[in-house]
Amino acid sequence: MAGISYKVHRHEKELILAACDEEILGQTFREGGMHITVNEKFYGGDLMAEEEFADRLRAVTIINLVGNRVVDLAIAAGIVDPEAVFVIGGVKHAQAVTL
Repeated sequence: MAGISYKVHRHEKELILAACDEEILGQTFREGGMHITVNEKFYGGDLMAEEEFADRLRAVTIINLVGNRVVDLAIAAGIVDPEAVFVIGGVKHAQAVTL
């Protein structure tokens, strides 16, 4: 199984985790007037296993996720509300702020 590609960005006091399913890195998805590009500069950098993902989600303040697997894992961890998920071109996208 493929890993999770991620990068942690620091913006002032915020730690932002950008993560995606490894296999969609570099792809663009479109649906209606919406599109999302899974940009390697933003989402790429390091790989982690699914087992590490929930802990990593709890260690940041803002989360930006693209991919059916990573979004489902964040929902299962109680970090992302299923009602806040967008689907663009068959691929889930979610953002969350952790407290």
